[in-house]
Amino acid sequence: MFERLLERLALAFDGIGLPYMIIGGQAVLLYGEPRLTKGIDLTIGADLSRLPDILRLVQHIELKPLVDPETFTRQTMVLPCVDPSSGIRVDVIFSSTPYEQQALARVQVVKMGKAEVRFASLEDLLVHKVIAGRPRDLEDVRTLLVKNPHADLAYVRRWLSEFSATVGEPLLTRFNQITELIQP
Repeated sequence: MFERLLERLALAFDGIGLPYMIIGGQAVLLYGEPRLTKGIDLTIGADLSRLPDILRLVQHIELKPLVDPETFTRQTMVLPCVDPSSGIRVDVIFSSTPYEQQALARVQVVKMGKAEVRFASLEDLLVHKVIAGRPRDLEDVRTLLVKNPHADLAYVRRWLSEFSATVGEPLLTRFNQITELIQP
């Protein structure tokens, strides 16, 4: 089910030439951590000026918005949808920050059916998970680091340091505490 929906999403976003990357639980699965996930989180390299285009695309691939897009999406930068045929939720996250633009250039491409699906790099997934900061996300960080000891931690630390200063949260400290727990 998920693979077919990921294929549809990839073909649709590639069809309009809009960069995207899969983040969240689906990306965690790619990097080796089996876990239950109920949806697909997809970040697009666009600001809200592209909302009309995304609404047309969502309609074309037969997803149903779960909210009033004009109000909710403009307030949150997220368009939550559902695929009625599978019941899978798809959250389309709008972002045009310099970090996201750079992350979109670092994706890992995975062939699924007729599509090349773009997943966040391991390092960018780690950044996203630390920022999200929920217990499940932090456990994902720990497990991903154990399973992927080759991760570029300097890259992750650089971005978390920048975000820590911007949002006023100890993101880098949070990450360093996790890495200390897994050091041999």
